Amino acid sequence: MNAALAVHDGYAYVGSRTDGQPQHRNSGILVVDVGEPTDPEVVAEIGPPHAGLVGETSRELRIWPQQDLLVVLNFGCSSAIHACATGEAVDSRVTVFDIRGKHAANPKLVSTYTPSRTPHEFFLWVDPARPATRALLFQTTPTSSKTRPSMIVTDFSKARQGRFRETPWVAEFDGGTFDNGEREDRRLHSVGVSNDGRRTYLAFLGSGFLVLDTSEVAAGTPNPTIELVTPPENRAKWSNPGAHSAVKLPGRDVALVTDEVYGDALDALGPHGCPWGWTRLLDITDETAPKVVGEYRVEENDPGYCDTPEGSNPANTTFTSYSAHNPTLTPNLAFVTWHSAGLEAISTADPTAPRRTGTFKPEPLPLVGTEDPALSLGSDKVVMWSYPVIDDGLIYVVDIRNGLYILRYTGAHAAEVDGIDFLEGNSNLGDALRFEPVTHR
Repeated sequence: MNAALAVHDGYAYVGSRTDGQPQHRNSGILVVDVGEPTDPEVVAEIGPPHAGLVGETSRELRIWPQQDLLVVLNFGCSSAIHACATGEAVDSRVTVFDIRGKHAANPKLVSTYTPSRTPHEFFLWVDPARPATRALLFQTTPTSSKTRPSMIVTDFSKARQGRFRETPWVAEFDGGTFDNGEREDRRLHSVGVSNDGRRTYLAFLGSGFLVLDTSEVAAGTPNPTIELVTPPENRAKWSNPGAHSAVKLPGRDVALVTDEVYGDALDALGPHGCPWGWTRLLDITDETAPKVVGEYRVEENDPGYCDTPEGSNPANTTFTSYSAHNPTLTPNLAFVTWHSAGLEAISTADPTAPRRTGTFKPEPLPLVGTEDPALSLGSDKVVMWSYPVIDDGLIYVVDIRNGLYILRYTGAHAAEVDGIDFLEGNSNLGDALRFEPVTHR
């Protein structure tokens, strides 16, 4: 099974959602030559001991291009939802590989960082004032605790030397209760970070969306203070499971938030299943009081679909998800992986009325070595998952089951995409700074 994606200088690097048990082929990090985008070719695999261990997934990949470093987050994975081995005690680790020159096709390990807590995702922020020498990892470390960190910001500037410095942030607010009596899930799943690093956009699985002041971290202030801008009582929230990813629209005071809801197989963990999850657009002009102003759903997210024969068929609802997942944004478009619905292109020109401008759903492979036990055992065999990466005007995206796809977008606002050198939703690299320039401190 495939996981996260990174693209740089003619190569794509694809992680593994599952572990290195003998029955799992290619469970390391695949190196794909995409110099000819119409004919990508796997040319190498990073395997044990640096990747592909039993009980471990290479969940997140990112590239610091100014340093030619591939950054990989590895952590212990689940037998229930990742088909990983049971009983393996695996410590989280971030492995750092040199991909300069000849190492692009054969990455060389240069350092390993062991976080003080288990991260789930991270946002790579490269300092616009010092892009060649300073970078931070904003790592979510999901917990319901009010004493343990929900996020760790790690200074990654000395990654080649194996030197890392952490700054923790603890979410101390109380979780509330929804109208149905459920307690909010207070775990922080994902964050987006403004180009200048002064604001971090928080996606709590049940406690919703808030804005955080990280200006002192971005400025490199010793012993920085990190504080909420949004009073917890004003946070935007809607359900469990709720906010999954949160990214600000370039140049506008609007944030896009995706949900992630699994099929009924996970009902014991909360209200999963039909109608799954979708996207919301929030007005953040007043960061102290973010407000949902628009929603976008695919057909399967209509509650009426749940009453249809297809929407109530366990073969289509138990081990399948028609849920939004990860977004990459241009000034007027959102490209969102949407699990079994494929990849959605959405116009955000009017955030109160987002609309579809394109969709891509691949023909699934007839047979694969490992099915995702939670997302592809049902009747639908498409699971679009990664943050889309736009490189030289082409969209790179990973399906957990079916592989890497390289696409050209031809819908509304296509010129925005054609002119992009590089863009991804979980870093501030490339055209992110062109779309929303930063005034250097």
